[in-house]
Amino acid sequence: MVEIRHRYATVQGHRVFYREAGPREAPALALLHGFPTSSRMFRDLIPALADRFRVIAPDHLGFGNSDAPPADAFAYTFDALTDITEALLARLGVTRYAVYVQDYGAPIGWRLALRDPDAITAVITQSGNAYEDGFVPDFWKPLWAYAEDPGPETEPAVRTALSLDAIRWQYLHGVDRPELVDPDTWAADHREVNRPGNDLVQLALFRDYAGNRPLYPQVHAYFRERRVPLLAVWGEGDEIFGPDGARAFARDLPDAEIHVVRGGGHFLLESHLDTVAGYIRGFLTTTGAPA
Repeated sequence: MVEIRHRYATVQGHRVFYREAGPREAPALALLHGFPTSSRMFRDLIPALADRFRVIAPDHLGFGNSDAPPADAFAYTFDALTDITEALLARLGVTRYAVYVQDYGAPIGWRLALRDPDAITAVITQSGNAYEDGFVPDFWKPLWAYAEDPGPETEPAVRTALSLDAIRWQYLHGVDRPELVDPDTWAADHREVNRPGNDLVQLALFRDYAGNRPLYPQVHAYFRERRVPLLAVWGEGDEIFGPDGARAFARDLPDAEIHVVRGGGHFLLESHLDTVAGYIRGFLTTTGAPA
């Protein structure tokens, strides 16, 4: 039985929760979660990898068990969330690591790579977008409108993303066997993002998300220049970040390993854990990363 250690660290004055497993001396793998969840999304993946890797999965500020300071007390941007993640890894003595990014984890992971390219030994992206190709237009149109002109005309449409129905949809849409997805996942996410004041935290991040798109050319240049080993694993039924977002990585990384999983959705680990874990273990073994 793999021991998963549930820990807290104070980072830049904030209490950050993280899950950790595996030998301290093993190659490090950082797991960065997406919206609207937490490191809980990796609860079953961690034991599948911890025999070979030191796995670290933090909760971003405003999510899960990490602090959620009010939006008027902390500037919620993806730069700020990257600052916290970078400082946490440094505190834990992690200087070289592979990174798994999903959804919101991707813009944090890309910033980590741009800040310190030598630190990243490999990238695993599971619906972690880096290309315009990945945006499903109908899903993203309300967020782009809100980010461009926040106000009473555009805010209601993005607030629906905090509803139980919308979060359930994220988990179940495109999944061929929805009975495999634990309802506790969307219930817990809904409860956490709707804590008093957390709606303003999420709205701040919605507004800031559009700022990730101008960063993409730098990310593409990083891929071309550094040739970082990359594995993209995507659910075929993901209609938030569509499978074309996975295929796009091959433009800048011709050797990227890309898998589009039939019957999978946005939260692929919920329905296809063994498939994803198998791809990850094979990829990291073949590439020799992390090292």
